[in-house]
Amino acid sequence: MPPKRYIIPLVLGTVTSLHYFLSPSSSTGYGRLASFGSLQEQLRLPSLTNTTSITTSTTTLTTTSTTSTTSTTAAVEPYPSNATDVSQSFHNDTQEHRANATFVFLARNSDINGVVASVQSMEDRFNRKYKYPWVFLNDEPFTEEFKRRVSILTDAPISFGLIPPEHWHQPEWIDEDRARMGRQRMMIKGIIYGGSVPYRNMCRFNSGFFFKHELLQPYRYYWRVEPSVKFFCDLNYDPFLYMEEHDKVYSFTISLEEHEPTVPTLWDSVKEFIDQYPQFIEPQNSMDFLSNDGGKKYNLCHYWSNFEIADMDFWRGEAYTKFFEFLEEKGGWYYERWGDAPVHSIAASLFARRDQIHFFRDIGYRHENFQHCPSGDQWSEGRCACDSQDSFDYTDHSCLKRFESLF
Repeated sequence: MPPKRYIIPLVLGTVTSLHYFLSPSSSTGYGRLASFGSLQEQLRLPSLTNTTSITTSTTTLTTTSTTSTTSTTAAVEPYPSNATDVSQSFHNDTQEHRANATFVFLARNSDINGVVASVQSMEDRFNRKYKYPWVFLNDEPFTEEFKRRVSILTDAPISFGLIPPEHWHQPEWIDEDRARMGRQRMMIKGIIYGGSVPYRNMCRFNSGFFFKHELLQPYRYYWRVEPSVKFFCDLNYDPFLYMEEHDKVYSFTISLEEHEPTVPTLWDSVKEFIDQYPQFIEPQNSMDFLSNDGGKKYNLCHYWSNFEIADMDFWRGEAYTKFFEFLEEKGGWYYERWGDAPVHSIAASLFARRDQIHFFRDIGYRHENFQHCPSGDQWSEGRCACDSQDSFDYTDHSCLKRFESLF
């Protein structure tokens, strides 16, 4: 029998970034929008459009201001005032030992305690030895207190970026009356985040825009981290280099079934795309992970994207670009509640070879309320702090068996 702790949460479906978008917000541009818990909550819009970048090392820190797509800038005080730039020498000194990679962390200022816990966990278990850079992104400027508390946790470079409004907000062409009705129906059914516009903004951003952010342009690989997650085991090798050396484009630790009411028309859109762009479908694809009948119906399996190590060049490529643009025209992020997890999973399964997707069995990881814990030698060699008998891997609603059956 699967652990009881996993049964009830499964009805919630894909809950990426559970911490992130529950608070009420204010609205400009397209009226009062329903959000989780109330039809009268409003969507918060950021007040700035510039990006603040802060690079840290063991003893120094620099702050730079860059111009956004709307060509507006804001004065930024150095943090701290005696900082100098050593990021270039840092990269040169370690370049031959590391991949071109970074951590990506989407967070609000109010998430600071959960952010600190996640960064500390990652640093203690892996990054204190490898010193890969961190990129933090927010739809509003990070506070000095947020940056101060994060910066003392690592010797690696850190950048803090502001998300451009056009990458975050509900597009003006979305029929708000139709979208509002969809949110109301989901709220009546009690679907988690069913009424939240900010949650939908996050899913759309993670689906089609994060890899376009200027702070991520220098990098190819990323490891997504979220507040209040746990990394249970020591990593004595570099997962980024593993991805690079073994030609992997996407990796995961947890896979599960999506909540069907959040994606009622997604698979129909996918089949339309396949019919229109058959040239993008990889012959050695993983359709059997997504469908039990050769593609007629979606079995709801996906990789839980709050943990993912992946190749941003894959997202930046022609196949995924066309795929996202095709889905964008459907408006499903707002008319329904499409998540970035099924979108990423479907794309990786269709556009990449099945052997380019990797299960990091030895990375112990928890995002409430699910966890993956290694077993056997991997558990002991990693000094894992989790119970190897308490893992979501082979419970009833896990899709891991289906992934393993591909090989």
